[in-house]
Amino acid sequence: MGRRKKVEKEEVLIDLVETRENAQSYFEKNQFKVLGGIGLLALIIGAFAAYFMLYKSPRDAKAMSAMYKAEQQFERDSFALALENPGGGFDGFLDIIDNYGRTKAGNLAKYYAGVSYLNLGQYDTAIEYLQSFNPSGTVLPITRLGAIGDAYSEKGDFENALSFYKKAAGAKENEFLTPYYLNKLALLSEKQGNVDAALDYFKQIKEKFPNTEASTTAEKYLSKFGS
Repeated sequence: MGRRKKVEKEEVLIDLVETRENAQSYFEKNQFKVLGGIGLLALIIGAFAAYFMLYKSPRDAKAMSAMYKAEQQFERDSFALALENPGGGFDGFLDIIDNYGRTKAGNLAKYYAGVSYLNLGQYDTAIEYLQSFNPSGTVLPITRLGAIGDAYSEKGDFENALSFYKKAAGAKENEFLTPYYLNKLALLSEKQGNVDAALDYFKQIKEKFPNTEASTTAEKYLSKFGS
């Protein structure tokens, strides 16, 4: 028994030695390939780091700075100026999109442009920019959907308007925005003659968001229809 264990131990040691020798032999034969692969990986990582540190981050900061005046005009409801000529030599949202389209500011400018065109009555263009905007966070994904719904509603395309209001109301729950879009769903459903759907939306508002302004409107309509 002792001899068998000794033999097995020697076999294991031999296997380990052979494995090490094979690995060493492989490395010696392919060391340039192996080292070249490691060097290429390091080069790729370094290139990405340089891109973000030396190009992308400064470009993001420059784009946000360039958009400052356009945002001011947007807040004043001067949507035409915000789009093309905010003043002071600053870029409008359209120039920000053209010049910094792949930056965070360039992406956000698409949302601003969409809402601006919505307020200017150019609904198809508004939808185009809003659809191209890639939202982040918890609020913008909801307001983007709602704004697209508004554009379709203004166009008289109530089927698409209802669809986007549903998406906005069904996105991550928000104490203000969710009842706001449920209210839009209810009012548009009633306008379309779908009273049952309108009442259902109003009930959702009253039950889930009793302390909101939309709840006051919901109570009036529910009383009106005896619900």
